[in-house]
Amino acid sequence: MTAPRLTLKEMCARFDVTPRTLRHYEYIELLFPERAGRTRLYGPREIARMTLILRGRRFGFSLEEIRQWLELYDVDPENHVQMRALIEMADRQIGELQSRLAQLEEAIAELSALRDQTVRNLSRHGTG
Repeated sequence: MTAPRLTLKEMCARFDVTPRTLRHYEYIELLFPERAGRTRLYGPREIARMTLILRGRRFGFSLEEIRQWLELYDVDPENHVQMRALIEMADRQIGELQSRLAQLEEAIAELSALRDQTVRNLSRHGTG
């Protein structure tokens, strides 16, 4: 039995992305759909890669980092190199996300304090 293949339109619907996004991912060598004339067909490998691409984007990895990481799969069939690379990338990204979280928490605290002070000022003037 042949593995299911999705058209460009079906891939867009499945992953909630635009055709432009899929074509861009193909252009930068993240995806390699089969071609049947002008039709792009995405098999199980491309579906799995797209899942990993979107997960990587959600975690804040750049497309270049994702591309390099996906290339490691072809180098090491047992995925040891890819797994070690993921650990290093994850450690780096976790540090970056924790730094951003601290900055966001600080900004939220400052904005909350400013808001509260403004509410107090309005209340003192009888317009709150």
